[in-house]
Amino acid sequence: MTGRRLRAVAATPLPDDLAERIREAEPRLDLVVEQDLLPPMRHAGDHQGDPAFSRSEADERRFQELVDSAEVLYGIPDERPSHLARTIRANARLEWVQLMPAGGGAQVKAAKLEQDELERVRFTTTAGVHAVPLAEWCEFGLLAGFKTLPRLQQHQRAHEWAESRWMMRRLEDSRVLVVGLGSIGKVVADRLAHQGVHVAGTSRRDVQVDGVEEVIHPRDLAARVGEFDGVVVTLPGTDETRHLVSADVLAAVKPGVTIANVGRGTVIDQEALVAALQDGRVGFAALDVTDPEPLPEDSPLWDLPNVLLSPHTAALSDKEDALIADLFARNATRYLDGDDLINPVNTREFY
Repeated sequence: MTGRRLRAVAATPLPDDLAERIREAEPRLDLVVEQDLLPPMRHAGDHQGDPAFSRSEADERRFQELVDSAEVLYGIPDERPSHLARTIRANARLEWVQLMPAGGGAQVKAAKLEQDELERVRFTTTAGVHAVPLAEWCEFGLLAGFKTLPRLQQHQRAHEWAESRWMMRRLEDSRVLVVGLGSIGKVVADRLAHQGVHVAGTSRRDVQVDGVEEVIHPRDLAARVGEFDGVVVTLPGTDETRHLVSADVLAAVKPGVTIANVGRGTVIDQEALVAALQDGRVGFAALDVTDPEPLPEDSPLWDLPNVLLSPHTAALSDKEDALIADLFARNATRYLDGDDLINPVNTREFY
């Protein structure tokens, strides 16, 4: 262990008990948290804090001086990419930023940093922290489609005991394609495999993942997607993943397929998805993410009976903040010991 100390500043809400938890886990970290300069959290995982919060001019100067003194930032100032850019340009000492989202690369991209700035500062995300609740939500979405949730709700709202019974699909022995085998996709695949699902996944690389029987290259999606009863999307939003689930892919799905998306809304061609839901090619879609967000009031997705919408909230749980704090402490130890950091941002593709 090195004798170096590291000055870290909380630029996003961090409860005192979790700050102390970080300090105990890595005593070489000088973590500064000025609660009066940070917006109060409204709920677990509320990294932006209460939108009604504001600082006086004097407090804003104090806050900027504080983040400009950091070698490490816990979160980005006010969760705004433009404030991240300002801080990096004002603080030549800044070496590393721990981003709060699993897809924090999008924040770095939105900051529009120069190449030398991207090379000077390291960025890490919270990928993996949200994997279990998102995997649970994917299972929920698949089961909602397989077990005909819209039909059940229709009869219940009408106070009708259906005259005839109908078949429901089994999750066991079904075939599900997980589009993206990152931290979320791996957990989804493992959980589904333990329920007797035959799981395939997509990757541009030749990888081996627990629970995955076959790895399919994304370029082969349209040719292979028709083999699956369910499709789960876990990919981040990047230039390369935009509309990967394209109109051609959606035209080739198995009739009545269930789709769950917990990645980013841009990965699916949403206009084509609406059309596929309307004509029944897609039997059911469980969407925690949309394009754009918030979803406009006039989007057809609101009123389609075979759609379940969640306002990008499926990842939230009461354990999130503690898991992020623990991840940050582990990364601080790795940073101080000269080891590779967990979840580094790819600053070419920004994921």
